[in-house]
Amino acid sequence: MEWLKRLSQAIDYIEDNLKDDISYKEAAKIACCSTYYFQRMFSYVAGISLSDYVRRRRMTEAAFELQVSDAKVIDIGSKYGYVSPTSFNRAFQHVHGIAPTAARIEGTSLNAYPRIRFSINIIGGERMRYRIETKSPIRIVGVRTALQEDMEQNQKIVPVFWDKMLKSTSFSEICRLTNKDSCYILGVTAYTNPQNIYYYIAAPTDKPVPEGMTEFEIPAATWVIFEYNGHFKESVQTIFKRFLTEWLPVSGYEYAELPDIEVYPVNDERSKGGHAEVWVAVKKERGEK
Repeated sequence: MEWLKRLSQAIDYIEDNLKDDISYKEAAKIACCSTYYFQRMFSYVAGISLSDYVRRRRMTEAAFELQVSDAKVIDIGSKYGYVSPTSFNRAFQHVHGIAPTAARIEGTSLNAYPRIRFSINIIGGERMRYRIETKSPIRIVGVRTALQEDMEQNQKIVPVFWDKMLKSTSFSEICRLTNKDSCYILGVTAYTNPQNIYYYIAAPTDKPVPEGMTEFEIPAATWVIFEYNGHFKESVQTIFKRFLTEWLPVSGYEYAELPDIEVYPVNDERSKGGHAEVWVAVKKERGEK
């Protein structure tokens, strides 16, 4: 449960600095992980991106101040980090659907987003089918697209990339690359540094790299492997959220911050649902032997 405590401490930092500059790097440092993995974990656990959470919280507080104080709108906007009236107005309308000036009219409906608090919830004992395996390095070959540290953007990039590849001849070529003992296609999110983040659609293979494709080696690691049946996109998101909020806090393991792997059956019919797996690299929790 240590990682949930660290995540909560990072949220404390964000909440304490809603009226100041918020450093995602500092929040990640408090959570003991990289900026990228902090934003990634936050988005799965909270269900929204970190940037969206910060915007909602600031606009919630700004709305309260507009209603109870006589301060100028431009001054309240500046207080919450918006250097121009236009940017504050845009952010306020994004959250509340109205202009800041309208918030002072009696009877106006506004949206309040409370602070997020992380805890383990008992939600009925729904099972999570998993196994733990230690694997040697895995060489993959396929295509990739660049990602960003901003998870809000990545959640748009990956589905578009899959749609593009499923309609291309490259997908069939990737399927043919798979080794006989590994008849599956992988979706791999790999972070090296802020300038080197990629999502791969690839096959585990020992075959040569075709023109226009690239190879990548997934490091040796211990993996917790979850099975699921359903629509691939929604199922993957659900698995990651349950891994972080239900499985990880009580498992005695920590998130290893290695590539995350989605495993899909080789299916040239381009199905978007079925039986698949999610592999997450883990390591023994600090202090555990």
